[in-house]
Amino acid sequence: MKQLYKAAACLSLSACAADTSAAAENAAPPGEVLALYEIAEAPSPGRIGADIQMLVDFGTRHTLSDTQSETSGIGAARRWIYDEFNRISADCGGCLEVIYVSDFVEGENRIPERTEVVSVLAIQRGTLDPNRFVMMSGDIDSRITDPMNGTDDSPGANDNASGMAGTIEAARILSKRKFAGSIIYAGLAGEEQGLFGGKIVAAHALEKDWEIKAVINNDMISNISGIDGVIDNTTARVFSEGTRATETEEDARSRRFTGGEVDSASRNLARYIDRMADQYLTNLDVMMVYRLDRYRRGGHHRPFNQAGIPGVRIMETHEHYDRQHQDLRTEDGIEYGDTMEGVDPDYAAKLTALNMVTLAGIAGAPPFPANVEAAGAVSASTTLTWERTEGAGGNLAGYRVYWRLTTEPQWTHSRFVGDVTEYMFENIVIDNYFFGVAAVATDGSETPVVFPGPAGRF
Repeated sequence: MKQLYKAAACLSLSACAADTSAAAENAAPPGEVLALYEIAEAPSPGRIGADIQMLVDFGTRHTLSDTQSETSGIGAARRWIYDEFNRISADCGGCLEVIYVSDFVEGENRIPERTEVVSVLAIQRGTLDPNRFVMMSGDIDSRITDPMNGTDDSPGANDNASGMAGTIEAARILSKRKFAGSIIYAGLAGEEQGLFGGKIVAAHALEKDWEIKAVINNDMISNISGIDGVIDNTTARVFSEGTRATETEEDARSRRFTGGEVDSASRNLARYIDRMADQYLTNLDVMMVYRLDRYRRGGHHRPFNQAGIPGVRIMETHEHYDRQHQDLRTEDGIEYGDTMEGVDPDYAAKLTALNMVTLAGIAGAPPFPANVEAAGAVSASTTLTWERTEGAGGNLAGYRVYWRLTTEPQWTHSRFVGDVTEYMFENIVIDNYFFGVAAVATDGSETPVVFPGPAGRF
């Protein structure tokens, strides 16, 4: 691979003779963003644990539960989240726009009667590119064995007070900083009844023309003890779809002949999260799972994928099914139920940190390269082309090209090529490798890799 790396040396925008001057004008930005190390260490297990307990203390957060009480039910829970986001906003001088996003649902298997499904969003606008977003989400609601039981206690400590608490903690910390792009901290409702909160928020985002480049869904991030007997606080799973749900027949035909089956925007978002863990976190390894979600199961990133918005799920590696969707009881000496006993706040803080460095990295990056294409059939060289997104000049240092063997799970080679829109890999045959491009900021913040063609478009 060393010879291959050396061979990729010519910017085809200009003559090869201009290579030296181009390199001088486009000095590579830092390879790491020092602020992200500070961000990675900032989440507080104590605060996250307290927020999980607060959500548990509402008794039940079932979508069909009481909406009027101030102390119990889904209404009290979402109002507390709304107020907590506003308290965070007050601490940063009103930097968050806190809103409810809702719609009515009825005639569904798990929502038969007309019910308002209400999610809570806190929006931190970017300084340079305010209409480009990255979103972190947790779920507000909970359930027990009977998915229609909206009255009995349903603590939902791990599933999913943990994801909601992590999202609130991320807002507390990141709201004290400024980023080029915008961040949405979302409490999504109605997940257990059919992913309705995500559907409603995705539709709202499309209606508002929000350019959401990534959704990071957190669903169960505080359990370290699996039903398989494994105790593991050093790994996290990231689920991502391989091909996008909105792929057209023409897109699929193109992908068949050019590749992209494992390079959707969601999959390259997962690779980005894996890289951020390796670079900025200690004692946490990401397991990328090449599935949309767990086998025949679903999560709240899926409605965004369905709408064409890249999204992944972050969660624990070893689940404990006795603590999921269970009535609170003891049978044959086994305790069932999703209570605080199954919560590890330190682990939840670690996975929250993983979210935060990802949010900060993407929000701090320039706009993504657009219309990335690769050419080089029947040729000894490969050429990548792309377009600068409008408004990309604010913090853009240039672009980094990536490549890997087609069988590699992660991008293995990269090179900063400067502020250009075309790059030629000399003596690298396109048949044998996959290629991509990322935009890089002056401080080293970087977008996920954009794979050529419609298969990988963000």
